Amino acid sequence: MLAIFTVIADWLAYGLLGLSPESRLGSAVHFFIEDTTKIFALLVVMIYVIALARASLNLERVRAYLQGRHRVFGYLSGSMFGAITPFCSCSSIPLFLGFTSAGIPLGITMAFLLTSPVINEVAVVMLWGLLGWKFTVAYVIVGMAVGITGGLLLDAMRAHRWLQDFAAKAYAQASAGGGAPGDGEPAPPQRLTFAERHTFALGELREIIGRIWKWILIGVGLGAGLHGFLPENWFAEHLGSGQWWSVPAAVFAGLPLYSNATGVIPVLESLIGKGLPVGTTLAFCMSTVAASLPEFTLLKQVMQWRLLATVFVILLINLSIIGWVFNALTPWLGVG
Repeated sequence: MLAIFTVIADWLAYGLLGLSPESRLGSAVHFFIEDTTKIFALLVVMIYVIALARASLNLERVRAYLQGRHRVFGYLSGSMFGAITPFCSCSSIPLFLGFTSAGIPLGITMAFLLTSPVINEVAVVMLWGLLGWKFTVAYVIVGMAVGITGGLLLDAMRAHRWLQDFAAKAYAQASAGGGAPGDGEPAPPQRLTFAERHTFALGELREIIGRIWKWILIGVGLGAGLHGFLPENWFAEHLGSGQWWSVPAAVFAGLPLYSNATGVIPVLESLIGKGLPVGTTLAFCMSTVAASLPEFTLLKQVMQWRLLATVFVILLINLSIIGWVFNALTPWLGVG
């Protein structure tokens, strides 16, 4: 299915524009066209489908259920839900808005948001086949740990204060609203016709795409420039020494790039095969998935700079620790 975007990019870059597939410019332009068309197509479909579901989903009931459990259970639930939903960082944003609007604690929502792009079922199957069960299990554990610890820290800092005004207002109203008066039960789900849900979904689609389209173009453009003009063996040459600083350097190197968990796994295997340490490779690949510039430009639409910077620091520390730990565990994992 996704091969259609490669065909479109081939036709536009190499056919219509006449660029050479062997040239750096041709490679960069092809990358930009393929990723832009793919991201926008997936975003349109995912935002519409998610908004359609949200129109009939009783998020108040979800909030009441989570509030009735221990907060650690909430973080674990948010992270597990993120792990089983096949969303990239971009298509997770609509659900983030939905959870926030329902008054679900920000830490639980962030546990979902941080885990969702890192883990999905396709990535798990691919990792199992390429790098073995030990690496796959460790990857899932650390991916969920990133979400859980990030959510815990953000709740401890009361980070909901740093949402953008519209998101903070929706969060405050939902948190204050609670359930039905008198009995503490959540309000019954609102029953809408399909036409009403369709109208709601189109409105969500127009609003979200209208806020983020230019940031997607900027982020993918930066990634295309690096893809086309950065030498293929640059990472192995500069980050393959195994020194402590190479792990946070790899995290920073992945920031301008954008990928999803499925697309980054062949890159991970390739870099390990070229001699880059396992932990350093994992830190780089998880950075492109969970902490990339395109994702942060999207999150800027719902987060103030203080919250955005806090999330960035948490991810930088977590991904660096993950890289160091995996480098130390390389002999046990049987890869590298």
